Amino acid sequence: MAFVGREIELSALRDWWEYRPDRPALVWGRRRVGKTALIEQFANPLPRVVFHTGDGDRVSAELARLAASVQAAGLTRLRDLMANPYRDWYDALEHLANEADREPALLVLDEFPELLHGAPTLPGTLRAFLDRSRERTMLRILICGSAVRTMWSIQESRAPLYGRFNLTLPVFPFRPREAAMMLPGLAPEDRALVYGLFGGMPLYLSWWGQDRSFADNLLPLALSPGSPALTEGRLIMETEVGSEQGGAVLSAIASGATKFSEIQVSVGFPPARPIDRLLEARLISRIVPVGEDPAKSRKTIYRVSDSFLSFYLGPLRKYRTAIERGRGATVLPAIERELDDFMGLPYEDAFRECLWEKAFDGTLGLSDVVDIGPWWTAGVQGQIDAVLLAEPELTRIPVAVGESKWARSVNGGRQRARLTAKAAALTSDVDRLAYIICARSEVVTGPESDTIVITAADIFPDPR
Repeated sequence: MAFVGREIELSALRDWWEYRPDRPALVWGRRRVGKTALIEQFANPLPRVVFHTGDGDRVSAELARLAASVQAAGLTRLRDLMANPYRDWYDALEHLANEADREPALLVLDEFPELLHGAPTLPGTLRAFLDRSRERTMLRILICGSAVRTMWSIQESRAPLYGRFNLTLPVFPFRPREAAMMLPGLAPEDRALVYGLFGGMPLYLSWWGQDRSFADNLLPLALSPGSPALTEGRLIMETEVGSEQGGAVLSAIASGATKFSEIQVSVGFPPARPIDRLLEARLISRIVPVGEDPAKSRKTIYRVSDSFLSFYLGPLRKYRTAIERGRGATVLPAIERELDDFMGLPYEDAFRECLWEKAFDGTLGLSDVVDIGPWWTAGVQGQIDAVLLAEPELTRIPVAVGESKWARSVNGGRQRARLTAKAAALTSDVDRLAYIICARSEVVTGPESDTIVITAADIFPDPR
């Protein structure tokens, strides 16, 4: 799988390596998000790299594998590791520090939470090592992990490594533009569909055969017993959700219980703690109308963050029994009929991401944009898919509104009239707003229209 995107993350890692290497870097994110590929891309041009991936083994086994990686990297000037193996983690770090006394070396500790199973005191060992070795070595340490809660905990104020990182870098799923780079053989509308079903995880996007039809892809990837999508969905639920209560809350949200009270009625227990854990794991999002304070708004709703997980807990779960019995081809037409409804939310999210990009690069013709998000009145009535707020003089004001439709073609004049009517609840001066209409392939407008048009070709452009 070719490496694409991640320019911001690579720049941050290179900056750390060049200018702030005296303390470790911390890279974290969900499984399958591409952390290891990012680190390998960053480390590829470096001359001396030791890459160790924890697997939860006993300390002696972990240190033996580390020693093999050290030997492969050629860091054996001062010690014969076959004759004199590492005694403990501090001994290993001291040796690497001494080997890096003349020129830099990089130690990558990948899947760091797994190392803690056999060595729970490792963070304290690292702290002691860092405090004693800072002035005498060019060893640079990069810590990486997928267990989001653990990676958060090692940064907390009471943790041994608190304040010891010069870079803390979260790695998120691909945005639409990056996802498009992985699907160059598809039309923009088809890229949007694949992104809506499989989200921004690079591995999932790489599954899609760009020379095959929709059915020829979906049947083996998601509609067959033991298919990758079913396997990944179960793995997320087992390893990232955290508890049965968390799974129940996640399933309730995926089924349409978006308000706290609705979730509580659906699951039958107080959901506050599971909600907090799911938010921490970035499996769900807390959403309020743009411009409102999340801590005070009474209009809070919750949504599943990952469109792949929404697909797994939605259409795939609905037909799971038939799929597991080998009847995927039979239910495929039913799933295809549901996609127009399902794709509304992921395409809307992608639309807002595109607006952020265009606001940043100036192609919207709007200045001082500081926030973009959905907006609605009480009861999620009259929702506007995107409201753009500007702050020209320390006061936030709406400067544009947008509507997204998962339809191949929409009537721009009709959609603008509806959007104008909804915007009247947002501002009394609707004529000063810019209007943005989004569809998959085309928005039909009159020759005098000043409506801004967005399509899948803007959101998922051809790779440059």
